[in-house]
Amino acid sequence: MRVKLYGRFMLEDRSEHPCQVIDMSPGNVALRSTRAGQPGERVIAYLDHIGRVEGIVTRTLQDGFAMTIVASDRKKDKLAAQLTWLANKHELDLPEDRRHDRVAPRNPITVLQLPDGRQYQCRIIDLSLSGAAVEIEVRPALGVQVTLGTMRGQVVRHFEDGVAVEFAVVQHPETLEAQFSDEH
Repeated sequence: MRVKLYGRFMLEDRSEHPCQVIDMSPGNVALRSTRAGQPGERVIAYLDHIGRVEGIVTRTLQDGFAMTIVASDRKKDKLAAQLTWLANKHELDLPEDRRHDRVAPRNPITVLQLPDGRQYQCRIIDLSLSGAAVEIEVRPALGVQVTLGTMRGQVVRHFEDGVAVEFAVVQHPETLEAQFSDEH
């Protein structure tokens, strides 16, 4: 199933890297990443909405790698149920750009971090439970995974003064309030 999930994985050398699921089944997963494991290498991945997944790299891809998932039948059944739910929940969503009301944060100044660790101060123009419009000098490429404050997401649009970021996980109002309130 094609599902849009983000996460991190650890290779045998204990290095950790961000990733995005390209597609996934209870037995296999293809991950987009700037770093790929070698065929036969053990991998531990932590994927949003899924949790910990262990496996072995089966092949490298142009922009990542594929791995088999090593899990009990019970865990694979649970994974199948999670994937079915995730695939179907997207059909219930309204168009992604206006699923949630926009608000202006009380403290709009925050930091946007790129996967290589570079950080840029930015100003949040507006914020919703699913993403943010950010005024920023740089223009990370579409699809690049970023961290806005402490929230992971990806760049989904460019506009004149900045970028739109879609959060990896729809936030709770309390989380947004705590993240972008005056105390920071």
